Amino acid sequence: MKKLLFCASIFSWLITNAQSISLEEFATGFTAPVEIVNANDSRMFVVQQNGIIRIVQPNGTINATNFLNIGSKITYGGERGLLGLAFHPQYSTNGYFFVYYNDTNGNITVARYTRSSNPDVADPTTEKIILNQAKPFDNHNGGSIHFAPDGYLWIVTGDGGSGGDPNNNAQNKNSLLGKLLRLDINSTGPYNIPPGNPFVGVDGADEIWAYGLRNAWKFNFDTTSGNVMITDVGQGQIEEINRMPLTQAGLNYGWRCYEGNSAYNTAGCATQSTMTFPVAAYNHSGGKCSITGGYIYRGTQFPALQGRYIFADYCSTQIGILNPDDSITWTSAFSGNNFSTFGVNNLNELFVASVNNGKIFKVTTTTTLGTQENDLSTQIKVYPNPASKKVFIEGLKDKNTSIEIISFEGRKVLEQAKLDNDNSINISGIPAGVYFINLNSGNMKNYSKKIIIK
Repeated sequence: MKKLLFCASIFSWLITNAQSISLEEFATGFTAPVEIVNANDSRMFVVQQNGIIRIVQPNGTINATNFLNIGSKITYGGERGLLGLAFHPQYSTNGYFFVYYNDTNGNITVARYTRSSNPDVADPTTEKIILNQAKPFDNHNGGSIHFAPDGYLWIVTGDGGSGGDPNNNAQNKNSLLGKLLRLDINSTGPYNIPPGNPFVGVDGADEIWAYGLRNAWKFNFDTTSGNVMITDVGQGQIEEINRMPLTQAGLNYGWRCYEGNSAYNTAGCATQSTMTFPVAAYNHSGGKCSITGGYIYRGTQFPALQGRYIFADYCSTQIGILNPDDSITWTSAFSGNNFSTFGVNNLNELFVASVNNGKIFKVTTTTTLGTQENDLSTQIKVYPNPASKKVFIEGLKDKNTSIEIISFEGRKVLEQAKLDNDNSINISGIPAGVYFINLNSGNMKNYSKKIIIK
């Protein structure tokens, strides 16, 4: 495996012995990879947006024969194509797996296939359509599908496209667009409705588990914590990370009423208190544009990453780490790589794909975090939060680190070359609202945390 020459140090100018992330090239030669999945064995299955699924062996070699090719069934281009893959919990015995794609009419389609007698090749004649949903525009297709620990298939759909959700699909509980769906696919028909779905017998489609999503680009389950992690791509300025218990049904994630924590179009919306807001968000400063959801690292090779949610921004080519205090630290750019998806192997080691160059990298680190004193979330303290007159920042090793506060709309409302003598910054002139506080070294934005000014 070839190691990237640029090892991106996170925050190393602020904290000694801070962790770093490196990428090791693992496999190459893919066309628009958009999903990486394992079938509970040592192989990894790479979903290509052009309708092909390929198998990668543990040493990084790619099988010459495709696992599946449904290119003739899909619309490929822009945000459309073959987007998702999930293996049935009993795949080893029943051979069932499920895919998510845009059909030749552009409709969202979820279908079941069965592997052939050759374990490395699926039978393309076995398609069973589970769901076919028309959508009004080309973009915002969602695409992630996963089996939850409850055995049901969970599906995330986009809001239907265009900009600003003009049809109000995400807030419409009778539309399947802009939703997290939960289906029982162990049935003779296309699917059954699982017990516990929140809108059975009341206003709303029975299939819906949660709503108010714009274009969630990747979600997954962290069985260790019992949470679902959903990253939602923003409309203009805000990318968001949502984390909620798997058992919490009927949540409204806020779109089109809110983008992140800021009001977007609240006409006809429910009260703010009924909505669920992200645990972390970031704006488009520094060339950022679109979040690519990742995983909470649960592997064993890199203890320094254990329990950290690792994700990326598509445009800035940076990888982000969500710390235990819900602040974000960023690597420097891995130039030339537009990260489209993350995935894990059967050992829970983490991989990331770059859609523009067709490469898959293994996510590694060169640092050991064995003690609390080297943990970013315990070193950097931003308090109080909410705040009114002053914000204190503790844990900076470089007192000349510049600080900026940016509104959710991307407007810089404060920039300060260094902390005051009491390790504070004065925020008394800033209107009440939700902001980001960024800690900077030169032009690099390395640390970001959401703060509330009251």
